[in-house]
Amino acid sequence: VMGTDAWYKPIKFALSIGIYSWTMAWLMADLETTNSVLVYSWIIVLMLGFEIIYIGLQAGRGELSHFNQSSALYANLYVAMALAATAVTLVTAAVGLQFFNGSFPHLPTHYLWAIRLGILIFVIFSLEGFVMGSRMSHTIGAADGGTGWPFLNWSKKYGDPRVAHFVGMHALQVLPLVSFYLLKSTRWTIVFAACYLLIAIYVLLQALQGRPLIRG
Repeated sequence: VMGTDAWYKPIKFALSIGIYSWTMAWLMADLETTNSVLVYSWIIVLMLGFEIIYIGLQAGRGELSHFNQSSALYANLYVAMALAATAVTLVTAAVGLQFFNGSFPHLPTHYLWAIRLGILIFVIFSLEGFVMGSRMSHTIGAADGGTGWPFLNWSKKYGDPRVAHFVGMHALQVLPLVSFYLLKSTRWTIVFAACYLLIAIYVLLQALQGRPLIRG
């Protein structure tokens, strides 16, 4: 599909969804609002289940799942995927609010702040997906397609907002892990989160200027 192995996209999404789902299950285990956790879990399962099934079906048919405007059906299904992703982002934000507002005396303070800031950065850069959606493209400076990085397929010649999308959203895992195992300090956790956010912003601005992360 557009010069790329059709199965790369569903594999990447399956890995991403798996890591995200495992992370949210881990984090929500610390929430005391059992009913909310059940609702959040079902929203995540249904919305992301729809996305990966549709992406897989389109890959099997050799058709685009994202930015596909070739028919009214495909255009509407693409909109449905955008709504599903937005719903998951809002659920994640709701979980984040509970970590900001709740009391978690059993959690180390630095780890709690890593969770809060990781979720915050995740939400910001999940919504950054609208940068690509509004352009109906994930390449800035040229049309989509062609050879990119192995597997990830990020452009080697032009701007690619998927880089910032990837970096920002994985704050959800990186910040808690680094804080808990390495930093063990609230101050340094906040400093690390600020630096991480600046890196994500930088690679986004780089992409918007039409420049690749590393020119190949």
